[in-house]
Amino acid sequence: MDLAKLIEPTNRATEMMQRVLPVAFMGVILCPSVGIAQVPKSTSAAPTTATPVRPQVDDGYLLGSGDRVRIDFFNVPEYSGEYLVLPNGAVNLPQVGAVPVQGRTLKQASAAIATKYEPYLTRPIVTIGLLAARPLTIAIAGEVNRPGSYTVQAVSANADTGVPTVTRLIQLAGGVTQSADVREVEVHRPRPYNAGPDAIIKVDLWQLVQTGNLRQDLRLQDGDSIFIPSATSANLDEAQRLAATTFATPSDRPLRIAVVGEVNRPGPYVLSPDQTNQSNGQAATVLPTNANVKVPTVTRAIQTAGGITQSADIRNIEIRRTTQAGPMQVIKVDFWSLLQAGDIRQDLPLQEGDTIVIPTATALNSTEATKIAVASFAPDKITVNVVGEVVRPGPVQVPPNTPLNQALLAAGGFNNRAKKGEVTFVRLNPNGTVSRRDVSVDFAQGLNEKNNPAMRNNDTIVVRRSGFAAVTDTLGAVLSPIGGVFSIINLLGF
Repeated sequence: MDLAKLIEPTNRATEMMQRVLPVAFMGVILCPSVGIAQVPKSTSAAPTTATPVRPQVDDGYLLGSGDRVRIDFFNVPEYSGEYLVLPNGAVNLPQVGAVPVQGRTLKQASAAIATKYEPYLTRPIVTIGLLAARPLTIAIAGEVNRPGSYTVQAVSANADTGVPTVTRLIQLAGGVTQSADVREVEVHRPRPYNAGPDAIIKVDLWQLVQTGNLRQDLRLQDGDSIFIPSATSANLDEAQRLAATTFATPSDRPLRIAVVGEVNRPGPYVLSPDQTNQSNGQAATVLPTNANVKVPTVTRAIQTAGGITQSADIRNIEIRRTTQAGPMQVIKVDFWSLLQAGDIRQDLPLQEGDTIVIPTATALNSTEATKIAVASFAPDKITVNVVGEVVRPGPVQVPPNTPLNQALLAAGGFNNRAKKGEVTFVRLNPNGTVSRRDVSVDFAQGLNEKNNPAMRNNDTIVVRRSGFAAVTDTLGAVLSPIGGVFSIINLLGF
């Protein structure tokens, strides 16, 4: 018997089955609309013209309602396409219907869809790319200027700039306040499917400021909430740097503050971004520009309030600051260190609602008074009262530290009735006492504490009458009745 003849029909049948079955099988797969109750699994590995898979974003992104995704089925292009995550958190797919993807990463969603298709496809390979991310709703509270809930539009989820970060949301909330503890920022993140309490992620933004550690600028997810606590105390070393960061309060915002105590015009003020200041509807006063200051500082506020008085205790200035948490911070600054050593840390940046308190000094020596009088936060002019026998008696405006002789000349100098060799000098001391002494006047003398002291605000110079003027005035008073009689006689023509 010829075995070759017996085997030949079998080979022909096998070859025919190999040609026919794949075609029939692929026909079923490519036509899912024929209404077959159970579609056989695919065994074909023939190459197809599938759409290229888009790059995936970081797996940390969780899908949610409103996301638009691209789902690609390897070798099954008719299932591949763009899909919208529906309000119920699912995508509606051919053959299997709704597949929940809410709260899943792209990789997790791919695995879930592949599992759904296992009864219909042999070893289904599914990839997902995010085409357009939904708007993210994120809350922020604590030490920011505008706490609340924010909806952030993600421009492109395939780009790093598409997903907001902690600093970006802080900027949207008006920046951190000066009371913020940026080392202890907390991001509360819901767990998928609400499985347990929120995860709390600690963020140290001071590391971002100091070392540029971008890992601290955490990328946010939908449903995150940020909490920025209040610092227990103010750090003068860090205040200036914090005010200059990109996530600080913008310097173009007007600040409402108050200055009380030993200033010439205590009260509430508005420090405008154009460095003009308005108080109670009065005209604005232009302040000198300091290019190194990004936000208004204590010195600018004191300048706006007319400068300190001669009784000011600049060693113990207080800034009283309210916090979002409720307790008030009291920050002490020492402007004597600012004058003596140039310690710019003492010139604290201000924030909305600050109150600056300038206390009264109990004692002040002449050396300190002279230095304080020429400080930038001292008034440009002081008032000295010159009374008695001068050409223009009354208050005169002179620069700080003006000598007594110059104050006399500002009042027009002695008149012809004055006692020109000596004046009485009266000063109100910071402790409430009054000092009075006679000072010999010599216009050739320079500035010295004994005979030509530097003037302070509200000092008084009394110029007495000369001896001859005093006698003349006395005689005039005695003879005035007789003079009146002679006037009447002359009037009657006797």
